[in-house]
Amino acid sequence: MMAPLELERPTILVVDDTPANLSLLGQILKDDYRVKLANHGQRALDLATAAPPDLLLCDVMMPGMNGFEVCRRLKANPETARIPVIFVTAAMDVEDERLGFEVGAVDYIHKPVTPPIVLARIKTHLQIKRWQDFMEDQSAWLQQEVARQVNQVLQLQSSAIHVMVSMAEFRDEETGNHIRRTQEYVRMLGDWMMRQGLYPEELTPATVDQMAQAAPLHDIGKIAIPDHILLKPAQLNSDEFEIMKTHSLRGFEILEQARQSMGHDHPQLFYASQITRHHHERWDGSGYPDGLSGAAIPLAARLMAVADVYDALRSSRPYKRPFTHAATLNLIEEGRGRHFDPDVVDAFMALESEFAEIAETLADR
Repeated sequence: MMAPLELERPTILVVDDTPANLSLLGQILKDDYRVKLANHGQRALDLATAAPPDLLLCDVMMPGMNGFEVCRRLKANPETARIPVIFVTAAMDVEDERLGFEVGAVDYIHKPVTPPIVLARIKTHLQIKRWQDFMEDQSAWLQQEVARQVNQVLQLQSSAIHVMVSMAEFRDEETGNHIRRTQEYVRMLGDWMMRQGLYPEELTPATVDQMAQAAPLHDIGKIAIPDHILLKPAQLNSDEFEIMKTHSLRGFEILEQARQSMGHDHPQLFYASQITRHHHERWDGSGYPDGLSGAAIPLAARLMAVADVYDALRSSRPYKRPFTHAATLNLIEEGRGRHFDPDVVDAFMALESEFAEIAETLADR
């Protein structure tokens, strides 16, 4: 049975086709290292693959597979690539030494060998390898730690966004199903337009998903609207409506503060800010809060405008009955080029049956 101390000693694999050389190197190393011997290249590869040594001493000139090829194959195998290889050779040719370093050797020891030089070279390269292993392990740990902390931040951001959506939902007269419906409408519109090749720089699978994920925040600003206006069971008068209109800017301000905390490159909040501020803009410039027109209105807000109006028309309110799907289609088509982006209306008309299905499936009960 091997003593515990033996297991802690580094393992040196010695490769040489000459038995006398194997014996000599084994004698030099045995007091400080565990020693394995191989008398040809393939045997060395088999031993190294089965149990990678800490360092390999390898003769260059061997029959069959020479030392260069042994080193080349070790370096090509991820499991053995990090084993330091020192060539032990009588050859003094500069070109041979260049080739040895090229295939991955770390050093040369010239024959005839002397014990102090062999031991010193091995000690040096084992120390280097230990530091390399330590640094690589530290790097891997740091990468995992960074990934873990980034994931924590993303989870916190996601939770914060969820809380904001819940706050808006709690105070609004509209239901959670309104949020779910409009989110799906935005996703469908963006996906259809992307598949038609429209706005290729703005619509990708990732951005369509991000716009849809941002849609539930479109009315976050309503948390700043007084209850007597927000929850009024009748149509608003002109003064009340002017106050209600401020929800787009108030929501934008809330989301911009969140973006400053979470990072301006947060894609969901980027689109949420656009949608919140501009989903009441109109294609002809008659909307609010900024009176933007045409393509100056962010695309995500133009998608949201159709989704929000369709859902508002189809929904029941204390002061109105829901419109039928057919009547809603007519109203949105009439708004093409005036209230709504013509491209988005075209997408809506192509998807109108899917809109009707979602309105029914996710209807308020």
